[in-house]
Amino acid sequence: MDNVKKFKQLKKILDEVDAYGRCIGKVDFDMQCCAPPDGMERAGEDMAVLGKQIHKLTHSPRYVRLVCELHEDGEGLTPVQKKVVEHLYEDWLKTCNQSPKFAYEMDVAFAKAYGEWLSAKKASDFSMFAPSLRKTVDLTRKAIDLRDRKYPTYYTACLDDHEKGGSEPQLDAFFGALKERIVPLIRRIQAEGKPIREDFLTRPCPVSRQEEFSRYLLELEGLKKSALVLMTTEHPFTTNFGPQDVRVTTHYYEESFVSNICTTLHEGGHALFMQNEPEEFYAEHADDSMTNGMHECISRFYENLIGRSEAFVRFVYPKFMEIAGDIFGDVSERELYEAMNISRPGLNRCDSDELTYSLHVMIRYELEKAFINGNISVDEIPGLWNAKYKEYLGVDVPNDAEGCLQDVHWTMDYGYFPSYALGNAYGAQILSTMLKEFDVYAAVEKGGFDRILSWLKERVFSIASVSTPDEWIRAITGESLNTDYYLDYLEKKFTALYGLK
Repeated sequence: MDNVKKFKQLKKILDEVDAYGRCIGKVDFDMQCCAPPDGMERAGEDMAVLGKQIHKLTHSPRYVRLVCELHEDGEGLTPVQKKVVEHLYEDWLKTCNQSPKFAYEMDVAFAKAYGEWLSAKKASDFSMFAPSLRKTVDLTRKAIDLRDRKYPTYYTACLDDHEKGGSEPQLDAFFGALKERIVPLIRRIQAEGKPIREDFLTRPCPVSRQEEFSRYLLELEGLKKSALVLMTTEHPFTTNFGPQDVRVTTHYYEESFVSNICTTLHEGGHALFMQNEPEEFYAEHADDSMTNGMHECISRFYENLIGRSEAFVRFVYPKFMEIAGDIFGDVSERELYEAMNISRPGLNRCDSDELTYSLHVMIRYELEKAFINGNISVDEIPGLWNAKYKEYLGVDVPNDAEGCLQDVHWTMDYGYFPSYALGNAYGAQILSTMLKEFDVYAAVEKGGFDRILSWLKERVFSIASVSTPDEWIRAITGESLNTDYYLDYLEKKFTALYGLK
């Protein structure tokens, strides 16, 4: 049998695997968006049962034979097909020694963790979530121990799963560079920055008006409305079941309308990636294979580099006033821009300002690395979390809900958090390249978002799923990741915003 026929056989299996995967995703979406609390455990069990079928298919002798043979000899396959085989082979190596029973146990444990995290957050009691967290950490270590490839640390394995080639030394240096320049800038703003009007930021804004503005923002970004759903959840996320079914979630706070604006733009960025990869990627099962840092790059790009810019505020201001003008009628365009960019150390990562955001991520990175590697116990997390917030951001954490329970990520896996900060840096570097080719902010000010999306489709989305992070950023910008673009951007923006010398 030639390789083309082998790949066709493999695709038939992948079609079935993806169908089960979509079903799991839809149950998970239901669980996070509308399932009653008492139904969450059953939803988790349902996902685990479906996961058994995926494990059975992807560990069958036929599947393994096809993947291994095509990995060894890919002659006759297209470059995209070869990349698909490479991804499948790498994924198989990570799970080939897991028994169906162990894989099921992991699925159940992580699904159960979500419900317990939700209850613990509502009660603001980390001890209610700690047993589930200990269980999933233990299972994660066991899963890594089962791999034939050995890593320097458990957390290095987690990083490599999320950011191919990622390592602790690399990220230690990355966060060290950010801290070296961001912290002094924060101190300068606190000591010398001009006051910014903010009295209107907590004015109640009805959810109905926020939802109307959210839908306007998603349309503005360029999303296909007939393939999009917008719902609410405790911790916003975006998922997709192919380019024709992309689901965005947000969380409305009546007294924090800016939170929803930023969240919607952020999740809309993820949705754009999901709707706009090349058709060949979807056809050959290559889509959605980029790293999380690549994905977060686009969500942070739209949330911050575009969404918090003067040009963007100038363009959306009339629509904003049309929808909520009676509430914010005394707020000028300039005041809205400045308020959306206030830099003040706070408690919440999702609602943090653009300048302090990466420090929130750094705290999570340091703690996650420590408890996955066994350098601290799970029970030490709340105390260390609070201490780091005091040390890095100068704020006191009043309770667990606003502290170590605010993020949902530890109910899914480990190693994701650094992707947010990496995404910030990738985005600034990509923006610098884009600006060399056309005036991005002039386009934004005139509503030319289609030009930005076209550039991203051609230069960014078209190669992400078939590239390593370094290959990807080098192809787009001509160099490896360079944090100076991000740090220069922050310094220029916030120096001007606060009138610093």
